[in-house]
Amino acid sequence: MTKKLTYADSGVDISAGEIASKNAYQNAKTTFPSRKGMLGEPFALDGGFSGALDFGDFLLIQNDDGTGTKSEIAERIGKFDTLGEDLLAMVADDAICVGAEVVSVTNTFDVPKVDPKILDILTKGLADACIKEKIVIPGGEIAEVPGAVDKMVWNATAVGVVKKEKFITGKEVKPGQDIIGLKGRVLRSNGVSLARKILEVRFGDDWHNVEWKNGMSWGEILLTPSKIFHRTVLDAFLGDFESKRKIDVSGIVHITGGGIPGNVPRIFPDKSIGAQFDDLHEPHEALKDLQKLGDIDEAECYRTWHCGTAMMIVCDTDKTESICNALNKKDPEIEAKKVGEITSSGTIEVVSKFSGKKLIF
Repeated sequence: MTKKLTYADSGVDISAGEIASKNAYQNAKTTFPSRKGMLGEPFALDGGFSGALDFGDFLLIQNDDGTGTKSEIAERIGKFDTLGEDLLAMVADDAICVGAEVVSVTNTFDVPKVDPKILDILTKGLADACIKEKIVIPGGEIAEVPGAVDKMVWNATAVGVVKKEKFITGKEVKPGQDIIGLKGRVLRSNGVSLARKILEVRFGDDWHNVEWKNGMSWGEILLTPSKIFHRTVLDAFLGDFESKRKIDVSGIVHITGGGIPGNVPRIFPDKSIGAQFDDLHEPHEALKDLQKLGDIDEAECYRTWHCGTAMMIVCDTDKTESICNALNKKDPEIEAKKVGEITSSGTIEVVSKFSGKKLIF
């Protein structure tokens, strides 16, 4: 390839998305005064991972997301049983960033044609994932909308609760604190369009059937389900709604759309705060292969994918070992470790795991 591919080349305009999100939030804020002094008054948290409503001594948390074009891969290879894990990861792991325990998830399907067998597999997969996380599914919607969509669109809304004194805002994040990283798998439901574009350019429209390695196709490896951190984080140190917090932390970050430079600053109290990452988790081998196949700029990789570190926790240095030990005891797969520290640089510095070069955002 002569031209380095970017996320924009796959049809995703991040800048337009950011503008649209900011505009939508400003419009949403105009509704806040309508509940002033009433139960459910918004507890504003600009830039946060979840919206909060005041219910007296606790906050009700809500957030929405979907499986994005990962569902397109599922349709390509006819495998639907794990997509519910991806859907739940997107919403539950946003809620945990403010310390909330998710209690329920509702979901909506927009499909060109209803296939009861496929929808049964999808909803069973979501139910199985929710049971493991102690989350209920009180409702949902299946809309058959031929002409409006030509592929399945699957979204969810999570509802969580957190006591006010346990609400995590990021206001206590300060230079010198450690950043713990939790290992992700291949892709979450972000940056999938870039991966699909790379493979389509290289192998054509049948890219999903091309072998990646060891008899596994590219479609199969990219459909690896997302790791869900919600329950592990609760059990390890946050505690559920009724429990006392075992270890206090200053911030939690879910590395989704925008990657590390787009998500980590969301918990910073002001623009003078920065972060330095010198020991991130290794990107999955498939991501390294994608980077080479598409000749993707390393900075673009870290702006688009989690690149191996899918969740981060900011804490005082004397708590790092205890948090890592507690997390790894609950789930060794996440390989919790110190990956960096908070600085006063006002920038995000990343030592790339693709080449070792330093990237500054």
